[in-house]
Amino acid sequence: MFNLLWGILFVVVNFGFYLLCYRLFGKKGLYAWVGVATVIANIQVAKTIAMPFDIVMTLGNTMYVTLYMTSDLLNEKYGRAEARHAVWFGFFTLLMTTAIMQMVLLFEPQETDIAQSSLETIFGLMPRLALGSLTAYFISQFLDVRLYAWIRKYYSSSRQLWVRSNGSTMVSSFVDTLVFCTIAFAGTYDLRVWTEILLTTYVVKFLLTGAGTPILYIARSFKFAEDDLPVHTSPDTRSVS
Repeated sequence: MFNLLWGILFVVVNFGFYLLCYRLFGKKGLYAWVGVATVIANIQVAKTIAMPFDIVMTLGNTMYVTLYMTSDLLNEKYGRAEARHAVWFGFFTLLMTTAIMQMVLLFEPQETDIAQSSLETIFGLMPRLALGSLTAYFISQFLDVRLYAWIRKYYSSSRQLWVRSNGSTMVSSFVDTLVFCTIAFAGTYDLRVWTEILLTTYVVKFLLTGAGTPILYIARSFKFAEDDLPVHTSPDTRSVS
């Protein structure tokens, strides 16, 4: 029960920092969040916890959901091109961190070093896990941006933000989970265990997506001076109120 209650507080704190980052730093804050969240999420995913009913899950899901929230918010307020640019930035950040930290692990530690074993535990992921994470992020994030723009053609009013955001995120997060679990765990676990990991991970993301919807509405209401600057983009990439 502790993990469940602590997890609820954990989600509230994550969403609170997300809003604060955007409120204090505007669009630049969203890009900063993408860079930090992609790295943190892939560190957190290495830790497994037990929830009620003996459900075992990995951490990182909350941060992953905030990445979809960020791309949706950028799409909503600044256009599809900005959302895609942020996805590329996040992919670069994840790729750079993976490559650099793998090089760090190859340095021979001094005999009194105390960090090597801990770094190996956190960053010494098998190439298969790293490939799964990078591939899932790349595919699902670009899918989310495209789906959001497509759904907006049919649900374009400001009140229908929840349709655009939830619709695109719930589909793309399932693709993210499916791609990652397939690359990282297929053949490692039997079909029953693999399916349980897939479904429980997606259900958590599904619930977090719903919980994050009010946060997205709050974030959209924030006004910045840069929002009034002219944006050279096609009409279908701008928010429709």
